[in-house]
Amino acid sequence: MNSSFIKKNNLIKSQIRSLHNKSDLDPWFITGLIDFSSIRQFSTKSSNTNDTNLNLVIWGTNLTSQVGTGRFTKQVSNMIKFPPYQYSVIIGLLLSDGWIVFSSKTSKNARLGFKQYRAHSKYLWFVFNILSHYCSDSPQLRSTIRAGSRHYSLEFFSRSLPCMTELRSLFYPNGVKIVPNNIYELLTPVALAHLIMGDGSIQRHGLIICTDSYTVKDIVRLMNVLIIRYRLECILRAHRQNQYRIYIKQCSMTSLLNIVSPFMHSSMLYKFKSALSNPSNRNKIKVFDLQEKTTTSYNSISEAARALKINKAIIALYFSRNQQKPYKGIYTFKKL
Repeated sequence: MNSSFIKKNNLIKSQIRSLHNKSDLDPWFITGLIDFSSIRQFSTKSSNTNDTNLNLVIWGTNLTSQVGTGRFTKQVSNMIKFPPYQYSVIIGLLLSDGWIVFSSKTSKNARLGFKQYRAHSKYLWFVFNILSHYCSDSPQLRSTIRAGSRHYSLEFFSRSLPCMTELRSLFYPNGVKIVPNNIYELLTPVALAHLIMGDGSIQRHGLIICTDSYTVKDIVRLMNVLIIRYRLECILRAHRQNQYRIYIKQCSMTSLLNIVSPFMHSSMLYKFKSALSNPSNRNKIKVFDLQEKTTTSYNSISEAARALKINKAIIALYFSRNQQKPYKGIYTFKKL
C-alpha cells in the first residue's frame, strides 16, 4: 500500500480512521479504494472547450466516474438513462444482493444500494467501477458485530435518480421485492452473471441460486427463464419452511459457464468449481511459452496452473471460449 498516497488523500484517511482494528483488514479491502481514488477526479465533462472530436462510440462505453462532481440539476437527472450493459448489471444486482430505496420520506427519487463483505470486496469494486457514473460517493467501510466477532463490509449507494425510481416501481410494486413479470427479457447473460456472483452458492455438483426471499411463484418464474431461454436443467429445492432455491444440475454447468464467464469477475469463478474440475478438464495439455520458445506437457489443467502460477479457471476458459490469442501474450494451450 502506498503510504504517501494515503497521507495525501482525505477520502482514504477518513475510511481507515473509521476502522476499529486495522490488523483485521486484508490489503485488498483498501486497494480498490486507492485505485479508484487515484482516478476519481475524471468526469465526462471535457476540460477542452475547443474539443471537436466527433468519433462515434458505443453508448455506455465512455461513461466515466461522477464521484465528487457535485449535485446534478433536475434537468440532468431527468436526462439520465441506462445503457444496455449497465442496465443488465443493475438487474442482476437487484435479483440478488442489491436493493433500491428512498433515502428519506421526502425523497422524490430512489437510489440503488449494494453491499458485500470483505471476502467479496473485489467483486464490489468491480461493480462500482461499472456504475460509478451514477454515484456521487465512493464505497464506504462498514463494520458489524455478529456472534461476538467484528465483520467488515463495503457498501455504496447511487445518486437518487428518476431512472432508479422506475426500477423501484418494477421490482417493488407493493413495497416488497419481486421477480418482475418481464424477467425473460430482463435476464440477459450479463444479468445472469451478476445474479450468480451475488446469490450463487458453490456445490460439489451443480450450483444453487439462493432465492430464499422470493415467493414460490417468483422463483418458478425465474427458473422458467433458465430452462426455456438458456436450456439449463433446473429443479426447485426446499431450503427451509416456505423457502425455496433453484438448483442447476451438474450436466448444465459447462453450458452455464460458457454463457456467463465473459461477464464475471475472476474472484467469483470459484463458484464453478464443479464445472472446472470435471473429467474433461483433467486431460493432458500442452503449453507453449512464446518468450522462452519452449513446449511443456502437463497431466492436467490443475498441474499446469500450479506450474505457471495462474488460476486454473483461466486455462479452462481458454479452452471453453476456443481462444487463439496467447494468454498475457506469452502462453498458448492445447489439449493432447
